[in-house]
Amino acid sequence: MRKITANVYMTLDGRGVFPEYPTSGQPSTEPNPLFRNMWYDRFDDVTTVVMGRRSFLGHQQTWSEKALDPGEPAWLIDYRRYLDRVEKVCLSHRLTSSDWENSRILSGDLAEILKKMKGEEGGNIILEGGPAVVRECLRRNLADDYWFFVMPVVYGKGPRYWGPMDGQTTLGLIETKPGKNKEILLHYEAVR
Repeated sequence: MRKITANVYMTLDGRGVFPEYPTSGQPSTEPNPLFRNMWYDRFDDVTTVVMGRRSFLGHQQTWSEKALDPGEPAWLIDYRRYLDRVEKVCLSHRLTSSDWENSRILSGDLAEILKKMKGEEGGNIILEGGPAVVRECLRRNLADDYWFFVMPVVYGKGPRYWGPMDGQTTLGLIETKPGKNKEILLHYEAVR
């Protein structure tokens, strides 16, 4: 059965934003180790990426191959090509169509959508949904594991990952990795 991994990018105060901080966003000829763990090393085993509407539209505008800068490092070009060829599922009640290749739009109950997708043919699934989708995933314990990319800033604005929960969700720590820019990557598995 396919495994679902939720990717979470957040500041220390639980905001789903990418603020600037010293040495963040500097161009690199190689993917940083945290990006490598969350994405680059998973290109062969992940065949579906699930996103909320805003995340989907933002990724299409920023990361599709159509947004390619010819001077980019090879690893970024690889990432763009991967996102274009992988199956993308946009979770939306508003969007009805997309011109991004290999995309489909689904709406309805998140648990039912993910359960159906787990039973489909294919490799593993990354949930790259944004704070609202990930919060719902955590609240209902829908993912098999979670990668938390924690940036070393308190930002105070932007969408929040944490909100009201019906009960406790317990996760088991698998590993931690420090980043070169003082970020930390926390890899947890679901405890069921």
